[in-house]
Amino acid sequence: MADDYVRRTAITRLEVTDEQRDLLEDTISEWKRGCQIATDMAWGTCNAKSDVQPLAYDDVREHTDLGSQHAILATHQAAQAITSCLERRANGKKVSKPTFTAPTVKYDTRSMTLFDDGTVSLSTTESRVRCELALPDADDGYQRQYLDSDKWSVTESTLTARGGDYFLHIGFRRHKRDTERNTAEDGTVLGVDLGIENLAVTSTAYFFSGRELTHELREFEKVRAGLQQTGTRSAHRTLEQSSGRELRYVRDVLHRASNAIVDEALRYECDVIAFEDLTHIRDQTGASWGHKWAFRTLYEQVAYKAEAEGIAVKQVGSAYTSKRCAECGFTADENRPARNDFRCVECESEANADYNAAKNIGMRYVRRGQQSSRRTGDSQLALKSGTLTPNGGFTAYPHGSEVESTDKLHPQSAEGA
Repeated sequence: MADDYVRRTAITRLEVTDEQRDLLEDTISEWKRGCQIATDMAWGTCNAKSDVQPLAYDDVREHTDLGSQHAILATHQAAQAITSCLERRANGKKVSKPTFTAPTVKYDTRSMTLFDDGTVSLSTTESRVRCELALPDADDGYQRQYLDSDKWSVTESTLTARGGDYFLHIGFRRHKRDTERNTAEDGTVLGVDLGIENLAVTSTAYFFSGRELTHELREFEKVRAGLQQTGTRSAHRTLEQSSGRELRYVRDVLHRASNAIVDEALRYECDVIAFEDLTHIRDQTGASWGHKWAFRTLYEQVAYKAEAEGIAVKQVGSAYTSKRCAECGFTADENRPARNDFRCVECESEANADYNAAKNIGMRYVRRGQQSSRRTGDSQLALKSGTLTPNGGFTAYPHGSEVESTDKLHPQSAEGA
């Protein structure tokens, strides 16, 4: 079953000769024709792979130059496209027969072979071509973690032509480990607050500075002053189209920050990483579109990497997390006299404002688990020196660091959300 696997995609440019380029271009062209032939035959008749393949396979083979395996894959692609249309129609949307115009072609383990020397063999309309993968020089490039691992196996992949280059989207999968679990209501929770001064702060008091990132984003925004997107996919695509030092720097920062957050969760044996809801994140502070894009991208990277470790990543409501005292629960605007400082006017406890917010975010998720009808155990918040439950129960780590004054929670703070 698909749910039994963790799946990843590694995108790599191919080094191709002029002759190989012609063969790949011809294969893409024939692939599109094959998919269209199968779709034309099956539209309004059938949609399952098991039905489309016997119906259209012979015609695809007769009217295209595709090999047998690519003809089979073309019928599968047609079935997938038709099924998607039927699902949209069932949801009340108007649909029309799919057409295939994208410059892509599917590959599986029968039509593609990866070699240990960094090359790949691909079936074409005539013969196989063997191309080099344009892998990063560094041994720790993200593709290496899949290519060099016995845990990951190659699955269906996609070749795409773009801007005169060819990119192979290599699919990988591995079985989920027995220890991987989706603990939505139980287990240990790591709270994470995202911000400008500090890009990320965890409930375990890990701080990832955001000052240099803020400087780079400001430089970025000067170049794109007219862009009105706010953290959307369109903004993401626009940034991807840009090249240069700033973008590489930002991506490197987000990569390191996401690794640090997942490492922190592993260090404290957390089952869930909780972020505040990103829908309206930091609107009150006037965060730029660049920061909102960075927050969302960081969240997506953490979710991607945490899944591979069996850690769930969730979002909780963000209301008052920055003004609520994590120790006594008192909420007031006056608790935030400055951006970085939190001073509770009720219990007089003091803390870094982002650290206080991270604990509130994590505890909010813990409370949600406590209230769930599916809850089977005790949820707890991970702190630097121990774990905390909503009723104020604190358990120090056996060899933990010194307990901070704000690590322990006042029982009354468990009241409310």
